[in-house]
Amino acid sequence: MKRLLLLLALLAFSSFDSVSYAQKITVPCPSPLNDITDCPDTGCGKVDPHLNRQKNIRSLNGEAEPMTIQQMRKLPDPVKGFKVGNTREKIQALGEGKKIVVVANAIAVRPGSKESCNCGLTTVANTDNHIVLVDRVLRKKKGESAKNLLHRRELNSITAEFSPHVRLDHANLTRTNLSPLIAFNGVQKVRITGLLFFDSEHSLGHHLVRRNNWEIHPILALEYCPRGKRCTAASDDNWVKLGEEP
Repeated sequence: MKRLLLLLALLAFSSFDSVSYAQKITVPCPSPLNDITDCPDTGCGKVDPHLNRQKNIRSLNGEAEPMTIQQMRKLPDPVKGFKVGNTREKIQALGEGKKIVVVANAIAVRPGSKESCNCGLTTVANTDNHIVLVDRVLRKKKGESAKNLLHRRELNSITAEFSPHVRLDHANLTRTNLSPLIAFNGVQKVRITGLLFFDSEHSLGHHLVRRNNWEIHPILALEYCPRGKRCTAASDDNWVKLGEEP
């Protein structure tokens, strides 16, 4: 009888642990909470701490592995059996967390919004920026609106993100610096170094307009190709760091 009770207790504990682990948990927000320097890598509020820690990495040593937008588009969307709050070993086995460098065309950069990873902060300095990346820029159809053209382009896009934690070390990684370059003719060739990341939150719900939920997040460095210059993935020639004049 004692053995049976012990077995039932162990099963109950195991069941509770698996349920509680695979969901968002509540992390109290620090006080004071003035800016991103006060925000822990788990974020705060109702959070998925494993997801937020991955988003909030500030740096990673070592060489970056070259990757293309085409390769990122072919990565699987591993949602089967994955739940909010799960640890990320299975996703890491697919490449999450490795340092990559990607050459692509940036066609839009947008302000971020209130997120648990940034402790719910809302100012420009304390939020992410979302960059829309494509390899091939679709041409406008006759009579097509700019809004519809952007939507068609985004359907095959990959996302990259500036994060406020990385911005503490790299102040030039801002939408303010990138947006004018894109606005000049609607596209800017860039070379981005960052971490391969699977956005499980958007995969499980609140889907975005893009090819899949693999991102370059966070961005650790961004270079752009000045107008009239030739820049390639295989060479450092002519690339300029964002925020620096050529």
